[in-house]
Amino acid sequence: MIARLVIWALKARAGLAAVVITANLSGLAVIITELWLSGSLSRLGPDWIRSTALVGIYPSIGFVAGVALAIRDRSSHFGWLDQGRKPTEEEARQLLRLPITITARAFVVWITGVIVATVMLMQLTPDNDPAVMAALFTFGGFESVGLTFLIVDRLIRPTIPIVAAVLGPTMHWSSSVLVRVVVSWAVAAALPLLMLIVVLANPVADPSDRVRTAIYLSVVGLGVGALATAFLARAVATPMRTLRRALDRITRGDLDVRVPVGSTSEIGRLENSVNELVANLRERQRMRDLFGRHVGTEVAERALAGGVDLTGDVRVVTALFVDVTGSVELSTGLPPEEFVAKLNRLLATVVTATEENNGLVNKFEGDAALCIFGAPIALRDNATPALRAARRIRDEVVAAGELDIGIGVAHGRVFAGDVGTDTRLEYTVIGDAVNEAARLTTEAKEVPHRILVSGAVIEAAADQERAKWTLYETILLRGMKKPTACWTDLDHPAASVPGADMAPSGTADPTIERSAVVEVRTAATETD
Repeated sequence: MIARLVIWALKARAGLAAVVITANLSGLAVIITELWLSGSLSRLGPDWIRSTALVGIYPSIGFVAGVALAIRDRSSHFGWLDQGRKPTEEEARQLLRLPITITARAFVVWITGVIVATVMLMQLTPDNDPAVMAALFTFGGFESVGLTFLIVDRLIRPTIPIVAAVLGPTMHWSSSVLVRVVVSWAVAAALPLLMLIVVLANPVADPSDRVRTAIYLSVVGLGVGALATAFLARAVATPMRTLRRALDRITRGDLDVRVPVGSTSEIGRLENSVNELVANLRERQRMRDLFGRHVGTEVAERALAGGVDLTGDVRVVTALFVDVTGSVELSTGLPPEEFVAKLNRLLATVVTATEENNGLVNKFEGDAALCIFGAPIALRDNATPALRAARRIRDEVVAAGELDIGIGVAHGRVFAGDVGTDTRLEYTVIGDAVNEAARLTTEAKEVPHRILVSGAVIEAAADQERAKWTLYETILLRGMKKPTACWTDLDHPAASVPGADMAPSGTADPTIERSAVVEVRTAATETD
């Protein structure tokens, strides 16, 4: 109900004037009630109508002037709202100052009225105590001024989100929680009690008038105080509840949260800070996702957690290298976009098979990819998942039938960590295992099953996985000082590999042929 009245007063051209009139009439009603209860009006004498008219001249003039000024304020401060546009920066700042501006003007009008009314009333009713009359008028004026501030401050609150969008995070001292609490306390508790003290101290008041006034002010003070406290508590508790719920959602990882900024107080700044927090977390998550896509989720987490220092260590890992056969011919014989599409489908297979086996795709090198098992996340057994990933990559590429590849897998000690400078880092692995995997990949392109793994990988793998592999031949790889025992898998339908045969030509038994090749290469190695 209150929210609907506020929206009406905000949109109606006479809304601000109605707010000012209501606040001033309330103060006037308080003064008249006090004069009646304390018996001051009964001392006006038989010509009380003329006396009341004379005393009411200034309030009438002030009333008309207040209405005119309020209509002008409505046009100057809310013209942008009528025009359906956002306020300019200056209009937004003027709107924030509106409660204190109208309150200050009301204070000047009321103080002048208090002086005029006190002087005139003392001329008409010399039996009244001038100090008591001045105090009653002053407290009634303060009541009206405080109520004017609270109502206008509440009136502009729906416009605060628009103002915040124009000015950014902003706060006006007159709308702080402290000022609202103090003004609410003064209007609801302090002023009624001060009026009660004045009435009780009135030397010309009858005892019955004092008792009646005391009861009235006590009841009003209790009722208005309770209402003011309830409204004030609700005004603080409601946005705090909204903030708590928003923070609960944020802690659960929900970043699609936005808190409406409802004031320019400390609470409004807190609401804006929560929105900025969510925006920063969303940006951090976006950068984390983007970073993870380029370097891998594990490396991204490691970098974000560890800062920018150059770090690394020596580890025993299994390196898997994948390379496309005949990529130059393919790239020249196909449109670039078609070749890239095929390459992306291959790399998607490599990424999926590697990550589902707890490995890291360390880098893409054109039409090749280097995958690491055992870094940056250490694995108790990094050889077995690497072998599973190699077979899965080969099987899915063969099933797709788009490209021919070679896969090499090696095992050994490498440096795994950051290389570069403080301004540009890259997580990489350096060591013989990586070089050996790359050399094995070149040889694997000529192997029927398109996979060659070093003997160190087979030795480090689990028994169940080791049983799926067989020795193929011993090769002295380029750049290596010792020959490498190369193994390939057993259970692959190699006939489906483009250009592959189950055994070298001219041999009926693949096993015999493979053994012969091993002996020949071994003999050649010994001769060398």
